[in-house]
Amino acid sequence: MNGAGNAFVLLDARGRGEPLSLTGQQVRAIHARHRFDQLLALEADPVADARLRVWNADGGEVGACGNGARAAAWLMFQASADDALTMSSAGGPLAAHRRRDGRVEVDLGRPRLDWSEIPLSRKMDTVAMDYAVDLPGGGRLSRPGAVSMGNPHVVFEVEDVVAVPIAEIGPQIEHDPLFPERVNAGFAQVRGPRSIRLRVWERGAGLTLACGTGACAALVALHRQGRVEREAAIEADGGLLGVRWAADDHVFLSGPVEMQGEIELPELPELAD
Repeated sequence: MNGAGNAFVLLDARGRGEPLSLTGQQVRAIHARHRFDQLLALEADPVADARLRVWNADGGEVGACGNGARAAAWLMFQASADDALTMSSAGGPLAAHRRRDGRVEVDLGRPRLDWSEIPLSRKMDTVAMDYAVDLPGGGRLSRPGAVSMGNPHVVFEVEDVVAVPIAEIGPQIEHDPLFPERVNAGFAQVRGPRSIRLRVWERGAGLTLACGTGACAALVALHRQGRVEREAAIEADGGLLGVRWAADDHVFLSGPVEMQGEIELPELPELAD
């Protein structure tokens, strides 16, 4: 599946009697056959409609994936007459609803804005951080905002997002000691009070066509800096996402989802045991 180009392999394990026990090696083996940004799994949950788990392409399990939550909800809606559902996740509870236009919108909850919640390795203002990155050809990016949407993000405003050498500076930012759990690095070009062009270097996945939590983090960070309104269209390389930061402090993400095909577990012997 993909959400605005954000590529996933989704394992529907709701009928399984126990949680999946995937090693990093197994996740990487699946990635070698079926390239993805994140591996998703739906499991049974005693309270919610399902539990959503997320692994990055490098094999590490993480707490949240906005576009992945939309993709998982879309799949569940195909077999349901309901227009609302809930999922639990390591990043917190998720609520989704099916809109009249067929798109799925997910409520990713409240953004976490304190330095200790993101987390950072030292106390710092997260609206405009005392942090900068030197660019290979000269110049620097500085004063980004930091937000956690169940996973850590740092967001730099840039004049021309296409001109930023993200593949070169992304790994440096991701592994900076300031971010003890590593970090997703967003580069945002403000086109207007309700329009943002965004590219994201995802921890454990690299430069992706879209990042749902990254789009949410960009809106929150840029609104806190007075650069955009509380609702905007976020243009990623893979498509258009909608983000709104509601009055109740919850952040909502919407956008397209596509099913690209199915695979069978017998095709994946790494999961046999």
